[in-house]
Amino acid sequence: MRVVSCLVEDHNLLLVGLAAVVCVIGSIITMNLFKKMRSSRGLNRITWQFMAAAAGGASIWCTHFIAMLAWRPEVISTYEPVLTALSLIVAIGGCALSMFVGAFRFQTAPVLGGAIFGVAVSTMHYTGMLGLRTHAVLHFDMPYVVASMLLAAVLGMGAYTLAAYASPRYRMALSSAVMVLAIVSLHFTGMAALVVSPIGGVPDYSGVNDGFLAFGVAGVALLLLGSALASYVLHEQAQARERRRLKALLEGSVDGMVVEGRNGIMMFNKAFAELVGAADGTLHLSSIGSWIEDAQSMSDQTVVQSQLKTEAGEVIPVEVAVRADHGDSGESLRLFSVRDLRRRLEQERRIAFLARNDSLTSLPNRASFLEKLERMAHLHKHAPGFALLAIDLDRFKEVNDLYGHSVGDQLLVHIAGEMKAVIREGEFVARQGGDEFVAIVPLNNLSGQREEARAAAQRLREAIITPMQGEHTEMGCGASIGVALWPQDASETSILINNADLAMYRAKAALAEEICFYEKTMDEAVRQRRRVTQGLRDALENQEFELYYQPQVAVDTREITGYEALLRWRQKDGSFISPAEFIPVAEDTGLILPIGEWVLRRACEEAKHWDKPLRLAVNLSPVQLGHTDLPRLVHQVLIDTGFPPARLELEITETAMITDMARSTFILRQLKALGVSIAMDDFGTGYSSLSTLRAFPFDKIKLDRAFMGELEDNTQSRAIIRAVLSLGESLSIPVLAEGVETVDQLNFLREQGCDEVQGYLLGRPSRRALPLSQESVEIAKAG
Repeated sequence: MRVVSCLVEDHNLLLVGLAAVVCVIGSIITMNLFKKMRSSRGLNRITWQFMAAAAGGASIWCTHFIAMLAWRPEVISTYEPVLTALSLIVAIGGCALSMFVGAFRFQTAPVLGGAIFGVAVSTMHYTGMLGLRTHAVLHFDMPYVVASMLLAAVLGMGAYTLAAYASPRYRMALSSAVMVLAIVSLHFTGMAALVVSPIGGVPDYSGVNDGFLAFGVAGVALLLLGSALASYVLHEQAQARERRRLKALLEGSVDGMVVEGRNGIMMFNKAFAELVGAADGTLHLSSIGSWIEDAQSMSDQTVVQSQLKTEAGEVIPVEVAVRADHGDSGESLRLFSVRDLRRRLEQERRIAFLARNDSLTSLPNRASFLEKLERMAHLHKHAPGFALLAIDLDRFKEVNDLYGHSVGDQLLVHIAGEMKAVIREGEFVARQGGDEFVAIVPLNNLSGQREEARAAAQRLREAIITPMQGEHTEMGCGASIGVALWPQDASETSILINNADLAMYRAKAALAEEICFYEKTMDEAVRQRRRVTQGLRDALENQEFELYYQPQVAVDTREITGYEALLRWRQKDGSFISPAEFIPVAEDTGLILPIGEWVLRRACEEAKHWDKPLRLAVNLSPVQLGHTDLPRLVHQVLIDTGFPPARLELEITETAMITDMARSTFILRQLKALGVSIAMDDFGTGYSSLSTLRAFPFDKIKLDRAFMGELEDNTQSRAIIRAVLSLGESLSIPVLAEGVETVDQLNFLREQGCDEVQGYLLGRPSRRALPLSQESVEIAKAG
């Protein structure tokens, strides 16, 4: 009651209220600055400590001074300047020391700092009281003095402890309120301890009005506190901008981003919240270790794979990158980048699957097949071994052409499914690519291997030919299967694959046999074909080909009208390989193009130096005719060799034209525009001779030699020859008969009006364009 009486009766309540305002504002600002100082490091910490000490000391001293001015003792009093100034220094210094100690990291530091704060406030108060000058005896009641100091110390410890450890939501309000209580309880309890006894009357004293002085002190205090508050607000705004910028950076990442501080998760982006499926309130200040396995033990600059547990309990594989950092306040932070690995792991599984399986049919691919084949060869070194089946679909191209590639793909998927449904344990089926498949079938019966392999091949073939139901019709295709047995047919897996392919090609070529087993004769034929192919390449590179020329003779004048260039391939032993043997190989391998160019160029170069400017006939392969660059090549050869185009005659077969009549006709017209002649070779043995003659105006028709061989014994051949000669006469196209070897053949052709002949009777092919021999001249005249 003595304290209450002192407050109510001995103080100006207006000034008391002003002191309270200064105290409340100062306490709030001081506690905020103290919080900022505790979270700062280095120079920032010293700066905030200075501002907090200045704000705290000024607010305490101003509260005390205004409250002293509000005190109305019975005698007029004044204040001694030195002790009054010293009390201000004590307040500021004491606040600085208390905050320095209270900011340490050990557990009791805030308690010790709060106690120092209470002592500093008490020392400031009683130092200021000692500076009071009045005509009275001042007596302090010690129990009240001790009570005031205890209240200041205890409440100071409470304020600092709340500022350090209370919930962030209520920290500032509680700590500021307790600090106000510490200051107020000290002051008014201390004032209640003072007993004033006037002496010697009341001297005359005039000076500044206490009210004006109180408001002046309050103004200065608020100005100082306002400066500190402005600095605090500006810094908070700067930090808020940085937080917003950091938040924007976090949100801009597709990965989950988390910033963890001392008290838990401080910031996180939307991607992380969606990944864990938790609300913002649940994530804020929670431990990162509660979401990510072993997150607390992860070191700086590491990237590890871990697991994330969602709010719903789902476990998600993640990749976590960790980096340590410090905020502006010096607080240790850890930044976590959390990447969801589900899609990547799924893609890796997909890539691994595609690396070993066909993307369309899901059957094992060639790589898987080769690995399986090597394992099987290692496990089955001895009989009975296993059978390798090379499977090629028949008429599959027709499905693509008729219905489109999408339907073709559906058919492949259907076939793959049918084969997977019929394979037995231990058997293996893979897709090589396109419409080619392979199968590996373990053999168990030593005495009946072929029958066992054939049964498996037949089972797979029946699955393949099972029709697929389309939109309007059933569709399907056949299969040609080649079988090679291990280890009977090969000692290496590569040879086994080759042998199975050889058998498959044999089955594909056979009309009545869908399943064919490998035989050694197939290998010999392939090796011979490969030898011929390599020999052609070597002969072309080493200029081993030779050109022979066979004369073409006019029937009526018995004179040579030209020569046909014939290609010969001489071997090292002096023998020749027949063109009928190596020309088809050259056409299949594409070597006919460089060989044909060599023949045309060499023939033109040699014919340019003949004694007489006779016609030069050169054969064109169907492959050459199908090449769109042929007219340019012929034109270039004529320019390079200087050979007259009018002397060049290009011979083509009607078989070469029938593949693409429109394209062939277009190319032939381009050739004829160069000035060269075009002759139809082997007339009468093609598909549609009359339509071919109608499609293009040939300069000559060459009657095939096959009719000459049957002329004497076959009346049909005679009739065909007469018809061809009549056709040529009607179309005004000269006819040359090939293969004339007897006088009777020559006489028959002369009687029927044939224009030219060519054959052994009048001249054999030779390295040079020789004139007719005397014997040939006499034969021609005798005829």
